[in-house]
Amino acid sequence: MTAPISVTGLTRRFRRGPETIVAVDNVSFELSPGELTVAAGPSGSGKTTVLSILAGMERSDGGTIRTGDPLPAGVPIAKLAWRNLAFVPQSLALLDELSVRDNIDLPARLDPSVRGRDTDALLEAFEIEHLAPRYPSQTSGGEQQRTSIARALRLNPFVLIGDEPTGHQDRRRVDMVLGLLRQHAYAGNIVLISSHDEAVIDAADRVVTLADGRLVDDTRSSQLYA
Repeated sequence: MTAPISVTGLTRRFRRGPETIVAVDNVSFELSPGELTVAAGPSGSGKTTVLSILAGMERSDGGTIRTGDPLPAGVPIAKLAWRNLAFVPQSLALLDELSVRDNIDLPARLDPSVRGRDTDALLEAFEIEHLAPRYPSQTSGGEQQRTSIARALRLNPFVLIGDEPTGHQDRRRVDMVLGLLRQHAYAGNIVLISSHDEAVIDAADRVVTLADGRLVDDTRSSQLYA
């Protein structure tokens, strides 16, 4: 069986005046279901660029990203049906003209053929049920972040990518969010998030570490095989 997502030689360059900056340099790794994978590394290491390329939000200048069993074999990830891939950007991208509830429910309205997960259950799980009728601007940064993650989970996507999805949470809610993301992964899905928080990194089943745009380590937790 091939890995559901195989990243090979991923490269991203951009111009800064007369200079060519290599943001991601020949990065290769695989992602499999059933693991909470964390892309670790300091600011400027290339984490956000890698996740944005995987989510189809940014182009690469080289390399390939392919899917395999149980996803359509050989299909580039950017061409997956959008309901199979959810992305939580750092900007959160909530619609302020919609309530918290309606933001979470938006994917189901766009594709009512997918049953997905229950909106009320997601509101409760992320401790934002009391905020359901409010607009995002009427909630805190941490509450908005949890709303964005709940929206990403609404259609129960096979691939979930989150760029620093715990960055606005207090310690208790970091653990809560990690627990919900791990639950999604353990249900047989792919979950990749970025973080430089040691607590998040320690909680991962697998850590892909980047530095200066290069992959410097790829380690699975021994707990997976205990």
